[in-house]
Amino acid sequence: MESFFEVKRPDEVFAIIDRLSPAGEETIPLTEALDRVVNRDLTAPEDLPGFYRSTMDGYAVQAKGTFGASEGLPALFQVTGEVFMGRAVRIVVNQGQAVKIPTGGMLPEGADSVVMKEYCHRLDDETIEVSRTVSPLENVIAPGDDFRKGTVFLKKGHRLRPQDVGVMAGFGVTEVPVFRRPCIAIISTGDEVVPVDRTPLPGQVRDINQYTLTALCRKAGAEPICMGLCPDSFDTLRETVERGLVQADSVWISGGSSVGTRDLTLRVFESLPDFELLVHGISISPGKPTIIGRSGTRTIIGLPGHVASALVVAGVFMTRIISRLSGYAGLPRPWGADVEAELSRNIPSANGREEYVRVKLIETGARLTAVPLFGKSGLISTLVDADGLVRIDMNTEGLYQGERVKVMLFDYRDGGLR
Repeated sequence: MESFFEVKRPDEVFAIIDRLSPAGEETIPLTEALDRVVNRDLTAPEDLPGFYRSTMDGYAVQAKGTFGASEGLPALFQVTGEVFMGRAVRIVVNQGQAVKIPTGGMLPEGADSVVMKEYCHRLDDETIEVSRTVSPLENVIAPGDDFRKGTVFLKKGHRLRPQDVGVMAGFGVTEVPVFRRPCIAIISTGDEVVPVDRTPLPGQVRDINQYTLTALCRKAGAEPICMGLCPDSFDTLRETVERGLVQADSVWISGGSSVGTRDLTLRVFESLPDFELLVHGISISPGKPTIIGRSGTRTIIGLPGHVASALVVAGVFMTRIISRLSGYAGLPRPWGADVEAELSRNIPSANGREEYVRVKLIETGARLTAVPLFGKSGLISTLVDADGLVRIDMNTEGLYQGERVKVMLFDYRDGGLR
């Protein structure tokens, strides 16, 4: 077994995470499909749209009848009818004829274009003059312009957005094949940790990590399962982890990877069937004492107990795990959206580790300034006050005042950092 101090670089950890398989599959109603990930390529069952449609209010005509038309020499057309929404059109448009048509209306047989009403002037009930030339298919959507029958309109591993739900509705899809949302069992450990509804005695602290990690899971698209508090006891922790492995796709333990208790967590992990140690320390600050392993097909994680360390590690690495278990095939985005800002002061850093510094953004006119918020890993105030993180590369010794930096705003969707 590798030593704890044989830490892995973040890119090595990302490569390990990217080998994880989706948690499972299911079929859900279209009304519940938003933000879910499709588990197969979806092909168009028909042309969309299924008929020629007008994109403007105006008159359906044969385009060649407008050639050469201008304000000074308009073309004359006989109005032979009107198209009504939602009805089949039985009118045939011949040369020199025009049919009134609304936006979205079905083009009559014989017509190949639509003249906008702004370029049409009605002379009487049966005649209009057109002051502009139009080309064939101008202001018209043809069958299959959106999607041709048989083409892939959504790829496997795509996370569904409102417009994706809309196109499925357009095809009459009522049930959607998706990857199952991963279930994450969350365990807080430590003899000093008490429930949030209890007043801590001297030396005790309320359980913060269970709530921050549960919220992060929900934000990232997973279903958290709170396993409760667990004392620093091998038998109790093992029994709780075993229950978590039965109920969930991944088990996260916070508190059991810091000095003094990480050996207990690792011993529990090693006692599990088919256990494989994948990561035993990451060259990151905060969050170096992180353990990632696998028991059969389930991933098990030992997160730091300090709240800032646990949440930064979860935001950087655990959201990536959720993305993979969710079947998401896109490149993981940075930890939320990112913005550029000017650093307000120097930030020193040690070589050989990536560092994530919490920053607050201050906007002065068009200028955006990133102010570092320094604090120990056991403090949550710096996270509450912060707007995001600035990453310092492991091969640099820090950042300088006035330097333009990328601030990764706090958002836990499709997380992970490259």
